[in-house]
Amino acid sequence: MRFVSWNVNGFRAVLNKGFDTIFQNFDADFVCLQETKLQEGQASYTPEGYVQYWNYAQKKGYSGTCIFARQPARSVHTGFKNGTYDDEGRVLTLEYPDFYLVNVYVPNSQDGLARLDYRLQFERSMREYLSSLDAIKPVILCGDLNVAHQPIDLKNPKTNTMNPGYTIQERNAFQALLNQDFLDSFRTLYPDRIAYTWWSYRFQARAKNVGWRIDYFVISKRLQGVLRDSFIYDHIEGSDHCPVALELQLSLESKL
Repeated sequence: MRFVSWNVNGFRAVLNKGFDTIFQNFDADFVCLQETKLQEGQASYTPEGYVQYWNYAQKKGYSGTCIFARQPARSVHTGFKNGTYDDEGRVLTLEYPDFYLVNVYVPNSQDGLARLDYRLQFERSMREYLSSLDAIKPVILCGDLNVAHQPIDLKNPKTNTMNPGYTIQERNAFQALLNQDFLDSFRTLYPDRIAYTWWSYRFQARAKNVGWRIDYFVISKRLQGVLRDSFIYDHIEGSDHCPVALELQLSLESKL
């Protein structure tokens, strides 16, 4: 089973950049998008063989998540418990018989760390929510988590220690999630591989490969036995992020 995650930085924009060809080439069971930046009815994309689920932000042209799935979900949930943190369309959960798929766009701490406290509160709620799901069945978390966890995960760690996405508070929050019996799938398989998923539009950062790895598939530790691959489509353009993918030896009919 193949899962793909991509922060498209505007779904309407990426539709005009060869998205359909890219989508079809994924040949994925699930395609999860973040930062869709649209409201219901503002774009139409209906690939054959997929159902689609959207969580729109209340603010126009902002945030938002979406999942295209080959099989309908047993249940769909937006936000965390009781719908908290749902106003920005950042969390979308699909339930299947043997797992939960959670698509998340974690808030950026912004310049001057103006939104760091809000982001850390969001992270605490996310950890609580994911743990509650994991107590029922395994969890597959994907999305733009807006953090480079380790020095290997960005080109210039020393000069970014106080910048959004690489503060010790954000890195510790990610580690706290892993400590709750979750795995960073890519780093589990490739502990020493340098790979990035986001590049600034400034200073020719992508051409120079001055990037950050901030897009992830994080899975329940008990899924490690069915983890087959976790990889990065760093050749695919259309956004300042590239897609990331996960392959599990798993089917919608399998019994863990």
